[in-house]
Amino acid sequence: MSAHEVVELAPGAFHLPGYLSPAEQRRVAAMVRALAAGAAGFYRPQVRGGGFMHCDMLCLGRHWNARTYTYEWQRSDHDGRPAPPLPPELARPAVSAAAAVGLSLVPDICLVNRYGPDGRMGLHQDKDEDPSTLDAGVPVVSLSLGDTGGFLLGGLRRRDATTAIALRSGDAFVMGGPSRLRYHGVARVLPGSGPAAVGLSGRVSLTFRQYALEGHAT
Repeated sequence: MSAHEVVELAPGAFHLPGYLSPAEQRRVAAMVRALAAGAAGFYRPQVRGGGFMHCDMLCLGRHWNARTYTYEWQRSDHDGRPAPPLPPELARPAVSAAAAVGLSLVPDICLVNRYGPDGRMGLHQDKDEDPSTLDAGVPVVSLSLGDTGGFLLGGLRRRDATTAIALRSGDAFVMGGPSRLRYHGVARVLPGSGPAAVGLSGRVSLTFRQYALEGHAT
């Protein structure tokens, strides 16, 4: 990939508009569709209080359990199936996006979220990985496909002010270093705003993360 625009919103928080080319967007979307058609495809997570999230999820590498907020190898909160592996070719753009802002990521987990017209995600921290990666500030990298999402970037406390960013199809977002544990969420999705050529309905985000540093928890 050639050089891309980088917008640093806070130390360690970077927006890379249009990071994926149209061809790359179609390639990633095709891989998502193939994975979704497998035995362990998208499902609607049920959270601790009994309600359901406002998006569908497909976990690769390790499964994120929405009831216990832990990672595991099987989808014990849904159907007991093993989490599908994370294809290296799917993770490659996330590795390069992290490198583009001077950070290092060896992803072994990807959470694929699929948002419909009413999709959203409340403010939260990505803090369920091993302490070794959290303490080191190893980044989380997201890639956006399809419809534009109204992304909210907050601070290290839930009550901190948020900044709204429009994440369009092909955008990448990196949160690492001092921004690794910033609160963030998705306020809304703009239906029909995505490029038809990508072939997706709604918005799909892929968030790549590294569970632990080498030699730590497995």
